[in-house]
Amino acid sequence: MSLCFSLNAFTLQSPESKSYKTQFTSQFIKQIQVKSTPFTSPSRPFNFNRERCELVRALATKPVDTAVSASFRSKNSKDINVLVVGSTGYIGKFVVKELVNRGFNVIAVARGRSGIRGKNSKEDTLNDLNGANVCFSDVTNLHTMEKSLQNLGFPVDVVVSCLASRTGGVKDSWKIDYEATKNSLVAGKKFGASHFVLLSAICVQKPLLEFQQAKLKFEAELMKEAEEDDGFTYSIVRPTAFFKSLGGQVELVKDGKPYVMFGDGKLCACKPISEQDLASFIADCVLSQDKINQVLPVGGPGKALTPLEQGEILFKLLGKEPKFLKVPIGIMDFAIGILDFLVKIFPWMEDAAEFGKIGRYYAAESMLILDPETGEYSAEKTPSYGKDTLEEFYAKVIREGMAGQELGEQSIF
Repeated sequence: MSLCFSLNAFTLQSPESKSYKTQFTSQFIKQIQVKSTPFTSPSRPFNFNRERCELVRALATKPVDTAVSASFRSKNSKDINVLVVGSTGYIGKFVVKELVNRGFNVIAVARGRSGIRGKNSKEDTLNDLNGANVCFSDVTNLHTMEKSLQNLGFPVDVVVSCLASRTGGVKDSWKIDYEATKNSLVAGKKFGASHFVLLSAICVQKPLLEFQQAKLKFEAELMKEAEEDDGFTYSIVRPTAFFKSLGGQVELVKDGKPYVMFGDGKLCACKPISEQDLASFIADCVLSQDKINQVLPVGGPGKALTPLEQGEILFKLLGKEPKFLKVPIGIMDFAIGILDFLVKIFPWMEDAAEFGKIGRYYAAESMLILDPETGEYSAEKTPSYGKDTLEEFYAKVIREGMAGQELGEQSIF
C-alpha cells in the first residue's frame, strides 16, 4: 500500500483560516473516491485523556470580574476604531466587511503579499478590504506592528483577531495562533484598546493537537489580562465547522463518485456555520454587553449533522441515489503510526505527522459542546446562530463550484 498523500486545502474553521484543519482527511477521501481501493488495518484509536481537559474546563467555567470601562461603547460606531488582524484570511475578510457595513472605523492589518503563497498584491488586498483603512504590517514582529500603529496617528478601541495558522504545522501554530495573536494584544493595548475579540475554535475543548494547545495558551493569557486590568475585557468566540470544510466532496459526488465517510458516518457531528453568520456574531461581540468576558461557543442554525446526513442532503439536491463508501477509521491510525515512526528518523517530517493527526481528529471528533466530565458531545447545548443552512450552501456550490473557497496548500512526501 502506498502512503503518499497530497494535501490540498480543505478546512473546518477556520478557524482561520484556518484553514488546515481537515486537509489530511479531505485528500484521503479524494484518493479513496477516485481509486476506491479497499484497505484493512487494525484500529488504534486515540485515548481521551481527561487530565488534558482541566485547562479547558477552568477556562470555560472560571468566573471573571465583568466590571468594564464603557468609554468606547458610548461612542457612535463611526468613532470606534476597530483593529482587525488576520483580515485577509477566509473569515477575516467577512469580518472586515461586516464591521465596515455596521459603520465602524476599521483598521485592517495585512501583509504586503497576502493570500495563499502570497499571491495577492497590495492592490488586491485594498480591493478585497474596501471600506477599511488597510495597514500593511507584520503581526509576527511586535516592533514592526507597534511602529505601524504609531504611524496611523489615532488610537485603537477594540482588537478583533481572526489569526490562524494556514498549515497547522507545529512551529507555524505557535508562531501564529499564539505569538502573533499575543503581539496583536500587546500592540493593541499599547495604543488604547480596552476590548479584545478572539476567533478561536470549539475543538480546543479536547486539545490533542499543537494548534489547539497554542490557542488555549493565548486564551488563558487573555483572561488573565482581563483579571488584572479592570478596564480591559474580552470575548472568545469558538465556532463549530465552517461550510467550506464540508464542501470538499460536492464536485466529486456530482461527477458520480461515492460520498466517503469514516466508520458508519456517525462518528462525529457539527452545527456548520456560514462565514457571513460567523462574521456577524463576531461583530456583535464588539459592543454586546452580554458577550463581555465570555467564552462563546457558536454553531449555525438547525440540528447537528453527521457526515451521513450531510451526504444524504447532497444526494437529494443532486437527484441521485445515495452511494456511500464507508472507510474504517483505523486506516488513518495506521498511516499516522507510520508517520510517527518516520519522524523519529527524519525529524523534519513532524509537520507531516501533525497533518495526519489533524485529519484524524476531524474525522472522528464532533464540533459541539463537550462535557469534560463524561467526554460526551452535546448538540442541544451547542448554541445556534444565523440563518444560512448547509443545504443552501451545497445548492450554491452545485451551481457555481467552490470558487472563493481557496485554502492552504501542503504536501506530504
